[in-house]
Amino acid sequence: MKDILILTKDHKAYRALIAAELPEVNIFTEPMDECEIVLGAPSMIAKELSNLPNLKWVQSTWAGVEPLLDPSLRHDYILTNARGVFGGLMSEFVFGYLLAHERKIFELTQAQQRKEWKHFLTGTLRGKTIGLLGVGSIGAEVARTAKFFNMTIRGYTRSSEDCEFVDEYFHVGELLKFANGLDYLVSILPNTKETRKIVDAELLSALPPHCVFINIGRGSAVDESALVEALESDKLAGAVLDVFEQEPLPQEHPFWTTKNLQMTFHTSAPSFPEDIAKVFVENYRLHVEGKPLKYQVDFERGY
Repeated sequence: MKDILILTKDHKAYRALIAAELPEVNIFTEPMDECEIVLGAPSMIAKELSNLPNLKWVQSTWAGVEPLLDPSLRHDYILTNARGVFGGLMSEFVFGYLLAHERKIFELTQAQQRKEWKHFLTGTLRGKTIGLLGVGSIGAEVARTAKFFNMTIRGYTRSSEDCEFVDEYFHVGELLKFANGLDYLVSILPNTKETRKIVDAELLSALPPHCVFINIGRGSAVDESALVEALESDKLAGAVLDVFEQEPLPQEHPFWTTKNLQMTFHTSAPSFPEDIAKVFVENYRLHVEGKPLKYQVDFERGY
């Protein structure tokens, strides 16, 4: 019988879901020396690593695992993250804002609040070009949705070209060519040495002034001062940021008052227990059978 430690604010929901699928396991919510398996939020797990001497496997409830990548922490266990569950949620988020921009939802709401009967000429996503920085499982889902709206899809990746919905791929050395003529740019990149501040002044200058930038990947991908300058000088039509280099964002940060910038405070894709529990149960059964686990994270690469 295996012992499983759950470290997340939603531990009651996870306990019920896992117990229903794996009645043979013991489930704890406080660290125990004998626990070899942990399911939870990386921020909570990082604080308890020293209390888990027999740890063998950690299943993150997040896609990102930055708190566990800290070089000062131990990395002598298998780390798996949550994949295959956030694509639909993030696609809903992205297209909620794309549609709001094209159909001028916010402008219409403001006109209503002012009691102004104002006619806006709205746009359409049909025929627009969207560029995806990162075309993993989440990027592929965004691409699939974009194709539904009859958009042209460009993908920027390190090497892969396996998403059937991407019309044209670009790789390292082709970033500015990728950016040229985009109507929308969406970053879905992980936090790695290669991706840090990839959205810099040069890339932003290569975008058309009517382009809107959305970041649902990692805040580290953006040169924040360059983005502020691009928005304030009308070199970019707008930006929607769900992630930031520092979270929570300090009150003195210029993003709070930057024009045409909307912030959504890391809410684009919540970790629903019913989704993550399925990932964990599948991996647990592989673990028991001695088979390789799905969605393993390379500590050096960061994903």
